[in-house]
Amino acid sequence: MSSPSLQSLPQGYRALVIGSSGAIGSAVLAHLQADPRCALAVGLGRHTIPALDLDDEATIARAAQQLQAQGPWHCILHAAGMLHGPHGMPEKRLGQLNYAQMEATFRTNTFGPALVLAHFAPLLPKQGRSLLAVLSAKVGSIGDNRLGGWYSYRASKAALNMLLKTASIEVARSHPQAVLVALHPGTVNSALSAPFKGAEIGRPAADAAGDLLRVLDGLGAQDTGSFYAYNGEQLPW
Repeated sequence: MSSPSLQSLPQGYRALVIGSSGAIGSAVLAHLQADPRCALAVGLGRHTIPALDLDDEATIARAAQQLQAQGPWHCILHAAGMLHGPHGMPEKRLGQLNYAQMEATFRTNTFGPALVLAHFAPLLPKQGRSLLAVLSAKVGSIGDNRLGGWYSYRASKAALNMLLKTASIEVARSHPQAVLVALHPGTVNSALSAPFKGAEIGRPAADAAGDLLRVLDGLGAQDTGSFYAYNGEQLPW
């Protein structure tokens, strides 16, 4: 399969990947840096310059402010997220719900990305095509939920989807050709999926990143505010 190139963006486009230390984020960044059409691709995370920590609102605002002068940024992808962590694995039953795990999950999967939308959407070009995507998950679809479980993770991604949809309506007023979408990457061989047989059932992060970029490249302004899977399927909210 050929390496993806964002042909729908102008020659010399600039791209940002937030959460570039993760499996999918680093793979997306590598694809963008290898795209001859891309003039600049920058990864952001806790240990980059500028640093961006989803637990620290000031770093999100400061990173956006520092990068504004290098813009406009034609492609912005938020790839950070958490499924499990110090507070435990995804809850299978109501009795496992607790504030600490819910708050940690929402801070990373919902509140942080919301602030990224707030501070980074203004960095998109007001004229011409641009892309802003957040990594969501199919399990965040309310319409597709048939198995239950994974309470905090499902809810945090469903809330992220609503934030993305709402932001797309506002951004369209000032950036009529911007495409804001939520993306489901599928199961990827990564630290996030490792406890769930990710190495066995997941595909390489480079393949997932290429799929996501191809989906983005094929979307138009009429698709803004939508939810898509890595194979191009539009998913229900």
